[in-house]
Formats: sequence, C-alpha cells, structure tokens
Amino acid sequence: MKFSPTTLGPLFAVIAVTLFSLNDVTMKFLSGGYALHQIVLIRSVVGMAVVLLVMAPFQGGLSTLKTRRVGAQMVRAGMVFFANMTFFLGLAALPLADAVALFFVSPFVITIFSVLFLGETVGPRRWTAVAVGLVGVLIILRPGTSAFQLASLLPIAAAFGYGGLHIMTRYLRNTESTVSMVFYIQLMFILATAALGLVMGDGKFATTANPSLEFLFRPWVWPETGDLPFILVLGIFASVGGYFISLAYRMGEAALVAPFEYLALPLSIILGMLIFDEWPDAVAWAGIALILASGLYTVWREHHLAKRQRPKREG
Repeated sequence: MKFSPTTLGPLFAVIAVTLFSLNDVTMKFLSGGYALHQIVLIRSVVGMAVVLLVMAPFQGGLSTLKTRRVGAQMVRAGMVFFANMTFFLGLAALPLADAVALFFVSPFVITIFSVLFLGETVGPRRWTAVAVGLVGVLIILRPGTSAFQLASLLPIAAAFGYGGLHIMTRYLRNTESTVSMVFYIQLMFILATAALGLVMGDGKFATTANPSLEFLFRPWVWPETGDLPFILVLGIFASVGGYFISLAYRMGEAALVAPFEYLALPLSIILGMLIFDEWPDAVAWAGIALILASGLYTVWREHHLAKRQRPKREG
C-alpha cells in the first residue's frame, strides 16, 4: 500500500507533534528534581545512539552524516539548542498550555525573518495576522498586572530560535540529509550541555529565586531509579520527533504540514489538565484563541501566495 506525500507529510507531523508534546510533559515532570543541562545531556546521548544505531543504518549508513556545510549545520543546531533550553526553562514555571501557546508566535517570527533574511515581501493581511497574534501574546502575558511572570518571555525567546531554525532548514534542505540534520543537533546538545555541566554542575550558582533559575543552576545528582526511564525516553522522543518533523516538511508542502503542528495546543491543554491539574482561565483562553487563529491564517496565506509562483510574494 502506497501513501502519497499529501498523506505522509501530515501523518509524520502528527507523529512528531505527539512525541514533542510527550517530551514537554516529561521535561516539566522532571524539572523539580534535576538540572536542565543534566537531563538534556542524558537525553542527547540517548538521542545520538538512536541516530547512529537506528536512523543512519536505515538511511544508507554513516555516509549520510557527511556534510560540506558543517558551519551552517552547527548554526542551525545552535538555534535548536537555544529554542529548547529557553522553552524548557519556561516550562518549569508556567502552565503547560500557556508555554506552548506563547511558543506559537513562531509563525510570526518566521514571517518577520523571511522579510529580513530571505527578501520576501509581506503584505497587509499577513502583517495584520501578526498583529492579532501579538495581541494574543499580550493577553496571556498580562504585563503590568500581578499575573505577569518574567518566565513567560522564555517561550517567546524559544520561538525566535525556532524561527531561525526554519530559515536555516530552508537554506540547507536541498543539500543535507534529514539524518545529518538530526545528528548535528544531537552533537550540539552534547557539547553545549557538557560545557554547562563543567561550569555549573556543582551547584555553585544554585538559587531558589524562581523555578526557572532553580532548574538551570541546580547541581547534578544521580538520577533516581524510577526517573531513569523518563529521562531515557526523552532521548527517543526528541530524536525520533526531530526526524519525523524534518521528514514531514520534505515529503509534504509546508502549507499542508504546518497546521498539524498546532495540534500541540490542544494536546498541551489536555495533558496539562490530566497530569498537572492545570486549566487555562478565561483570559488565557482568549489569548490562546487569537494566537491559534492568526497562526493558522498565516500558514493558509503562505500557501495561497505560494500557488501563484511569484518570485516576490505579496500578502
């Protein structure tokens, strides 16, 4: 039975989003007892094993890891590292649904980056969608009120890293294999978290000022036996999810695949309720709705303009 790219792209996106959502839940669950860089290092070692022992052999062997663009690969991997670390630090302090919703300003960031770095033209409709999405962000952030948390800015910072990742993926996708992109991400995570562990793994910067800082500066400890399976599956979720999302955008049109990433929003609401007893209040629901609607419109508008096949797209 053969599947068309129209079917496979969204299917792979759904698999990736599900794995990423489970990854987020597991990371939030572990954030109260371990240092972030310790968890990510163990996760990345497991992820690298998956790449080398499972993915590479099925995609043509270790030769698929070769690249002539190591610098660009590492820049892309650095953006993934920044996006992951800032998002996970935000997760430690925020409700799951709020963190995920704030992260979904990434389509607006990608729109802005496409103008700045790719020379694309964005018209008033997409700029309006960006503005509506930013209103949704402000509603969730609630600046100037007692509900505002500085940690709320961390998922937004992660969205900028994710936007840069997409720009770099467009730059590399015609010459680099999917497996090589996953490999360099895991390599970056291993090198960066090992360095962080050497600098702050003894807990000398430890603080209890807030959950995010505590998650960052907490000393390394030997994982409890019951937590090891959770830490190990993080590596599987991250590497396999990263592989499937890259494959989704290779197999299907971006406009068809991207909306399925928004499944992370209802998943985060459901998982947050079931596992952490979190439920967005009325204000948060309003912000989430605006971000979701404007993000989906941005994706649809990109698709509509792409069909015109113009060198310069107008919105």
